[in-house]
Amino acid sequence: MARQQDPFIGRDILNGQFQILQKIGSGGMGAVYKALQPAMNRMVAVKILHPKLAGRKDLVSRFRREARAMSHLTHPNTVKVYLYGELEDGSLYIVMEFLEGKNLNQTVRSEGAMPLERGLPILIQCCHALEEAHRAGIIHRDLKPENIFLSHQGGMKDFPKVLDFGLAKVSERELRPGSIILTQEGMVFGTPEFMSPEQAQGKTLTAGSDIYSLAVILYEVLTAKLPFDAKNPMEFIQLHVTAKPKPISERVPGKAFPPLLWTVLEKALAKKSEDRQASAAELAHALTAVLQGLPEVPPFHGGPGTPIQRLPSENVPTPAASPAQLVAPVVAQPAPAGGMGAPPPGYAPQAVPGPTIPSGPRSSPLPRRTPAAKPSAGLLVGVAVAFLLVGALLAALVLKVLM
Repeated sequence: MARQQDPFIGRDILNGQFQILQKIGSGGMGAVYKALQPAMNRMVAVKILHPKLAGRKDLVSRFRREARAMSHLTHPNTVKVYLYGELEDGSLYIVMEFLEGKNLNQTVRSEGAMPLERGLPILIQCCHALEEAHRAGIIHRDLKPENIFLSHQGGMKDFPKVLDFGLAKVSERELRPGSIILTQEGMVFGTPEFMSPEQAQGKTLTAGSDIYSLAVILYEVLTAKLPFDAKNPMEFIQLHVTAKPKPISERVPGKAFPPLLWTVLEKALAKKSEDRQASAAELAHALTAVLQGLPEVPPFHGGPGTPIQRLPSENVPTPAASPAQLVAPVVAQPAPAGGMGAPPPGYAPQAVPGPTIPSGPRSSPLPRRTPAAKPSAGLLVGVAVAFLLVGALLAALVLKVLM
């Protein structure tokens, strides 16, 4: 029996804007195609979701809302979304940049565990991409090595692109063997191997859920193993909720890791979201310290995850400062000596600010007026006598002139 031809291959969509050339991936809820955009003379990837999803208004609404938000993400390590919408048959689609390379799962499976100098910069860049998404209110929900694509851009190798931001609830799934789909309050997908404890329990997800998943991914990237030993997906879910992960130094016999690495990973793998790093930017900061070979993580005082603070100016009221604040210096963090590799792109040493010295307009103090000394009585009499003598002399001169 001949295999049925995919109806989209060879077809023009959106009034000829895109020509579907071949299928490059598929899942239970749709497929991804390589397509030509003649007007721009470029290749794109077109993700087309199954038409049966058009009947689920909740999914369609979520898809449109999150696709719109995703299209505004600009971080270079986030896959670019060019266009999204609905085809004539009701299928939802997303047009995004076409990437050439391999995903992180394929890379680790074919090449084995990565050394720190290679693995850490990849995950640090992913942290920065996630930070932008989190600030836009987008939680990925399905971070896994398959959704981190290693591309080649501008001569740069291992340039990661994070795929499927916030679309895990409606997009097709590229499940690894044994993965399952969980359903609660609609459709909630997740890959058990990389699922946070709160996601496994069907709780509301925050950015901390993505941080946990990133930590599991990094663990696997560096060891080619997961932090838990499980025989099936349900056991993975149970272990994420109840068990402590195996220390990374015990996972690969004969392979040593910096102690700080496990300190950072153990915090990111905490069961409670509030016990993890507060943001993806903070996790990137901590991993950078590991990459630089520092003995501990320097204090995190800012970054993309912190609110933008206004500098004092003439138009912004400045709170009064105590005498201690007026003399406190700003201490710059010293650059780490030595290290295990060059800092990743976008890394800048953090400054440890001391108490703020208020600037702004200063008013010049008015000069003090010294009270004048009162004249003595003798001085006053002398002045009066002098005026009388001068007056008498002038009167005599006038009379002489008239006579």
